Amino acid sequence: MQNIKGTYDYFGREQAVRQKVQAVLRGLFESYDFESMDTTLLNELELLTSKYAGGDEILREMYRLTDQGGRRLGLRYDLTIPFAKVIALNPGMEFPFKRYEIGKVFRDGPVKKGRLREFLQCDADVVGIAGPQAEAELMQLAAEVFRRLDIAVVVKWNNRRFLGEILESAGVPAQEHLFVMLTLDKLAKIGIGGVLAELYDKGLTPEALLAITALLESGNPGFEELTRKYGLAGRPGALEVLALKQLIEEIGLDGFCVFDPFLSRGLSFYTGTVYEIFDASGVYTSSLGGGGRYDSIIGKLVGREDIEYPTVGISFGMESIMALLGERPVQQEPPGVWIVPIGGNMPQVLLAAARLRAAGIRITVDSGTRKLKKTMAAASAKGIRYCLLLGESEAALGKLRLKDMSAHKEELLTVEEAISLISS
Repeated sequence: MQNIKGTYDYFGREQAVRQKVQAVLRGLFESYDFESMDTTLLNELELLTSKYAGGDEILREMYRLTDQGGRRLGLRYDLTIPFAKVIALNPGMEFPFKRYEIGKVFRDGPVKKGRLREFLQCDADVVGIAGPQAEAELMQLAAEVFRRLDIAVVVKWNNRRFLGEILESAGVPAQEHLFVMLTLDKLAKIGIGGVLAELYDKGLTPEALLAITALLESGNPGFEELTRKYGLAGRPGALEVLALKQLIEEIGLDGFCVFDPFLSRGLSFYTGTVYEIFDASGVYTSSLGGGGRYDSIIGKLVGREDIEYPTVGISFGMESIMALLGERPVQQEPPGVWIVPIGGNMPQVLLAAARLRAAGIRITVDSGTRKLKKTMAAASAKGIRYCLLLGESEAALGKLRLKDMSAHKEELLTVEEAISLISS
């Protein structure tokens, strides 16, 4: 018996860290007024394989299945397409609408550190805001998340529309823009030679290859340099970059957010701004999160390509974050209180435990099957401060015997008195 490759069970210290990260994310999502959502794991295959969804590369990793009724289904590979489905199915929804979701997704891809086949995604999305405000607010959110997790990160960002304008000016045919962008996105992983080789294998024209070579060999050009070189001032994509760039600077995020003209992310549905979060030290190379603007998906899913639902989102990768946090000490929850039956009295013990729990006190009910000395030794080893003993004499008085393991003293108390002492 073993786990399927790329899947894990979480408990103990690791689960405590995971819950801490989720608590930070959930708290910040809600402080930014995102509404919780829970979308379906199972979806119609037609939705997940739509040409408006994830693209060829991600579809190769999708888990497909057939139910007993012969329906073709798939497990969700991200939280974005199921979210778009919810918006499409609820046309009366009031915009802007902000949602967050923390849930498992599934991809039958290669397994490595920070990349699994069953993993948790933590997403926040905004529908109904077309300008750079939504992107800037999500970048603020990301900055605060990693500040609270004490992880130094950098957010690399770009705009697909702007990158398309560069490619158009460089002579790359419009029908080849998408696969060129997705290949350029691999620059940090495979280098200039790898990018050019892949573009050559995909049949990019010699003229376009020369233009891409010149672009890549220009180093790491900034927005202004590219705008001048390719004559893009006033173009829609360039204006979007300029507006977000100015907003980033005005809210003090320019030291955290770095413009990267070759970033486009691996999914085909992004239409404008894209961003990706990385470990600032460069030691951990996988992405810690990312997202972008996808204004076209929802309209296309409802068969109205003439309607745009301006939408932008961000996703935090739990497994990548855990890979960075995994070796750090975690502050455990303080141990609770043990209540121990002596010589039976389990009904009275359970009733007392219920009253203590109702007062917000964490209670463990001991089985009472060990000798009292061993029970006390076990409690002390676990760092338990208070043990409550209930035997025949205590039951007759309607009280509990409270042992303070730190002060090495004990006293008889009513349940209410015990609650007051422990709570204080």
